[in-house]
Amino acid sequence: MSDVVNNVSLSDKEMAANFEKLANVIDLYSGKEGCLIQVLHAAQEIFGYLPYEVQQYVADNMGFSVSYVSSVSSFYSFFSTTPKTKHDVKVCLGTACYVRGGKLLIEKLQEILGIGIGEATADNLFSIHVTRCVGACGLAPAVVVDDEVFKQVKPDDIAGILDQYRGE
Repeated sequence: MSDVVNNVSLSDKEMAANFEKLANVIDLYSGKEGCLIQVLHAAQEIFGYLPYEVQQYVADNMGFSVSYVSSVSSFYSFFSTTPKTKHDVKVCLGTACYVRGGKLLIEKLQEILGIGIGEATADNLFSIHVTRCVGACGLAPAVVVDDEVFKQVKPDDIAGILDQYRGE
């Protein structure tokens, strides 16, 4: 039952302790209507993300199907089903960014990092995500790394942007 959470390998004992914490949260909300989102927030806080095993545990202990818990977990953008990476790279594909080359930026990121959308590099340094409108339409196409917005990005700029974060 060993797993990797937030880039730290957890022992069986630590995983068992995390599931015990989650059981306490579920008990706290037991019998209350509409509390799945609160439980999932707590689970993500405990585990760092919502792997399948955690979703299954929540479903089994709250009387939901795994598909229902999974659909809620994947619908809301604040939940993650993969471990967090050090740097999240988001490419805006709102209308202005898409029209001005946002898709080309994604292709360049995938080429350089060797991963797809929603995936993480083997060293957990970068992940690629698509976002809809970052509110910087006049700066299109925009790329957001963590909380820093890069404006009017061209495919040739991608390597330099990533290099800024590699040395940290």
